[in-house]
Amino acid sequence: MRVTILRIEKPRNEINEEIQWLCQSLGLFGERDKEKSCYRVFLELLKNHKGLTSDEIAQSTHITRGTVIHHISKLSEEGLIINQKNMYKLRTKTLYRLIKELETDIEETFQEMEKIAKKIDKRLE
Repeated sequence: MRVTILRIEKPRNEINEEIQWLCQSLGLFGERDKEKSCYRVFLELLKNHKGLTSDEIAQSTHITRGTVIHHISKLSEEGLIINQKNMYKLRTKTLYRLIKELETDIEETFQEMEKIAKKIDKRLE
């Protein structure tokens, strides 16, 4: 799993801007993604808790299936979505819970990094 966190200016109090801010903070907008297609895929999955196929996502977002698959791969790699029986959905039922689980993942990673750093420091003394 790869998680990217960016610290950017918080938006005004408007839901669409807040969702975009959250996605930007998670590194979902790449320089090449001029149409914000990754955000649009993420938003479709956020709105549909039961899950969607790649074809359904492509149809509802008006994005090619190939582009949808590309973004699904990225979102899966980042641990934001899961695949269950060819249906894609957020790994949790709510956005808040998703953020809390990512926080736990990050904390566990940092704990492992701290252990290894201490071990290395002792070897280098």
